Amino acid sequence: MADTKREIERKYELPAPSDAHEPSGLPELTGVKGVASVRARGVVELDAVYYDTADLRLTAGHVTLRRRTGGGDEGWHLKFPVSTGIRDEIRAPLADTLPDELAALVRSRVRSAGLIPVVRLMTSRDVLHLLDAKGTLLAEVSVDAVRARRLTGDTGGEDAGTASWTEVEVELGDDADPAILDAVEKKFRKAGLRPASAASKLARALAETAPGGPGPAAAPAKGGPRSAGDHILAYLRDQADAIIAQDPAVRRDLPDSVHQLRVATRRMRSAFRTYRGILDRSVTDPVAEELQWVATELGVDRDHEVLDERLSSRIDALPVTLLLGPVRGRLQAWDAAQRAGSRSRTVAVLDSERYLTLLDTLDGLLTAPPLRPDAARPAAKVLPRAILKNYERLAGRVGQALALAPGEERDLAMHNARKAAKRARYAAEAARPALGKAAKRFANRMKALQTALGDHQDSVVAREALRDLAVQAHAAGESAFTWGLLYGEEEAQGERRERELPGLWEEASDPRLRADLTG
Repeated sequence: MADTKREIERKYELPAPSDAHEPSGLPELTGVKGVASVRARGVVELDAVYYDTADLRLTAGHVTLRRRTGGGDEGWHLKFPVSTGIRDEIRAPLADTLPDELAALVRSRVRSAGLIPVVRLMTSRDVLHLLDAKGTLLAEVSVDAVRARRLTGDTGGEDAGTASWTEVEVELGDDADPAILDAVEKKFRKAGLRPASAASKLARALAETAPGGPGPAAAPAKGGPRSAGDHILAYLRDQADAIIAQDPAVRRDLPDSVHQLRVATRRMRSAFRTYRGILDRSVTDPVAEELQWVATELGVDRDHEVLDERLSSRIDALPVTLLLGPVRGRLQAWDAAQRAGSRSRTVAVLDSERYLTLLDTLDGLLTAPPLRPDAARPAAKVLPRAILKNYERLAGRVGQALALAPGEERDLAMHNARKAAKRARYAAEAARPALGKAAKRFANRMKALQTALGDHQDSVVAREALRDLAVQAHAAGESAFTWGLLYGEEEAQGERRERELPGLWEEASDPRLRADLTG
């Protein structure tokens, strides 16, 4: 069974021995603010083999996978970046082959490519514990003498390059104040230690053991996207990266991960449909259909989660005197029945050949995009026109909703307007790097309209659920009073949103917003 640990650490280069203040190369750490004592924990020998695809897909995503022996945490370790200096390390027991649960977490990147050993690191680690006055661990400081050997792809392969170096790691203790890391760094800098240039041991090993030795640093790209095609392809690549990054988060059941994965699929699908003058729709339309399939499949659980949170918050806001009958228990039972099997269904989608084929298709499309003539034109000429076409579609749908009397037809029209507002918003967000503040203002107005229309639709869905709950409660001999009360609240909320729509649309349809887009 895998365990997860949040790893917060910093890495440093040791200065030359002649510059070191101590024989170990470290300054005296008892002088660090908050550190009462330093305890030597001895030297441990670590032997780790790092795995990746032949084209280093995990490394490209700043993901590391290793099998390590030695030390108190030997086993399989899979690390995902969280932010600078912070990673989630997922550990599984030592085994000859990669455990299935870790293999699943890298599937969106690896797919059918297969994993091979790429680097072996043998580390002699000298460990110190920094303790406070109560003996609580504040941080672990490790002086690592590293020997790296590049592998050819099999465990018995010949060397393709070797390297060695010494570095220092400072890892924050569990529940310790991160300020200790700043205090240690201040001490280190005074002693001549500097932050490591490589983000990880693996990154340094790959660079220093590359055939022919480390090459010159790549020159930074001059300028950013220029043409309309450049901008939209950059946006699409961001969404593809988000899909791949959120896949393991969904498998780990992290908060909001399903929502973020669905948003990435929707943004990509919206861009395909909006910017048809840039990308050939005969190629992108089938891909958009597959993206819609993923969003729909993953939406079953997510939509119900949102509904349950809405109803729970409604119940929490009621006085106890208005909760007649086992209201919370009834909602919990209903929620469990609705979501039964949804988790396994979500994982099955991510494991399906159809989904993995889609990821391969996206890679191919973005590597060799099916560009049309507008792709080579200036972004300021092409992108506003596409955004305004979405606006015209939205205007028609809002007009239809406003012309209808309250009821089911108007509810449906407002829902369709919501989808059009979202598409207009996404179109502007995709163009924001090219069009700047004008696109941002337009997107913000579309988002405000979308939010109001979305809340109206949520109230429609909530009313349907509340009616079902009332029927179930009545059939079980329970009071249906509370469910009727909540139904009335949702009905009132929907009516408020309907009354707000004309004013919101007046703001969203301000001609200056559209004029700014076209310059």
